[in-house]
Amino acid sequence: MRYTGIFTALLLTAACILAAPYLEPPFVLSILVILSSGILYLIRGTRGISISIIILAVLYGLGWLPLVIFVTTIGIVAAGEIAYRASRGGHHRYLTYLAAASAGGALAMLYVGERDPLLLLLGVVAAVLIKSVLGDRNDVLMVEGIAVAMTMYLFADLNIQVQNQALIAATVIAFSFGYLAYRLRVMDLSGLFAGSLVGIIIIVFTYDAYGVRWFLVLLAFLVLGSAATRYRYDAKAAAGVAESRGGLRGYVNVFSNALVGVAGAVLYGLSGGSDPFTALFLGSVATATADTVGGEIGMTSHDPVLITTLERVPKGTNGGVTLLGEAAALAASAAIALVALLLGIGDPRIFLFVTIAGLAGSNVDSLVGALLENRGCFGNAGTNLAATLAGGLLALALCLLPW
Repeated sequence: MRYTGIFTALLLTAACILAAPYLEPPFVLSILVILSSGILYLIRGTRGISISIIILAVLYGLGWLPLVIFVTTIGIVAAGEIAYRASRGGHHRYLTYLAAASAGGALAMLYVGERDPLLLLLGVVAAVLIKSVLGDRNDVLMVEGIAVAMTMYLFADLNIQVQNQALIAATVIAFSFGYLAYRLRVMDLSGLFAGSLVGIIIIVFTYDAYGVRWFLVLLAFLVLGSAATRYRYDAKAAAGVAESRGGLRGYVNVFSNALVGVAGAVLYGLSGGSDPFTALFLGSVATATADTVGGEIGMTSHDPVLITTLERVPKGTNGGVTLLGEAAALAASAAIALVALLLGIGDPRIFLFVTIAGLAGSNVDSLVGALLENRGCFGNAGTNLAATLAGGLLALALCLLPW
């Protein structure tokens, strides 16, 4: 039968979860799982999930993976994959995947006496994100299993307590805006799930002090960046400098622009609220906005010059800058700082720091592009990450100085 292999894998999964709490020490279960998964590997269509289970079993047997993460990961990946394969196709499969993975992970977690909705949610979103990126590739289940386990392990180690109200708000708002961005062709499917994951983390770690206001700052970046990308798009396309796919953003764009901001939000939450981490977040978002808006508007100007030598270069050259682009970058950076100020995040002093940091960070992007990206040392994602890190750290440093 078509699903014989995967249903066999599901039975093995259920057996692992049922036996896990009763087999001590952990390496006993690990050995049994490895042996049974070795047999499963020989069945057509189950190699990916068998490798995934073996890797997780080894990590559990060595004591590197807690029991709750071990069984919850297996429950998420196996249930999600069953639902995905049983669906007929189309993007609604991912909704089915989300529902089944959530149920499978929740049942596994409850069985071992644990209840951590945040870990479950992050694990499920990480799983569906990997699925949207890799699709039906042979190694997707192996990557899913590792990604889910590592995501949950990272946040379990932080030991953060989250109110159900915050978690519900984060889930509904992040997925709603992610879906809206997808329908408006601002993000592709991987961007939807990556953006939702980023949004959930930012809201959860700042909810007690600010509700969803930090997420709204990130949303301002998305709106301004998308508007700038579509500004005179046909003219930029004719000149061969427009963003590919009509400016559609994927998971790489999301993470390269938002990782530093996520770090700022997490550090803010763990520190109990700190202005320097607020500045880190806002500086990184201002940089991403200034870089996107400045680059898109600047490409409509004539005769850009290379930031390192001031020599004239063709439009679209990494490291090329224009006066129009610099002005647009400054305005975009100030806009993010103003949005934050109007939302009650920070004070006029941070407004100034963030504006400066955003403009400076966008020029770091140009410098890295001219010095490293043009030589093939960095890709665009690496350049964006370096720039947002520079902008965020500059804002943090300015905030720490005794003014």
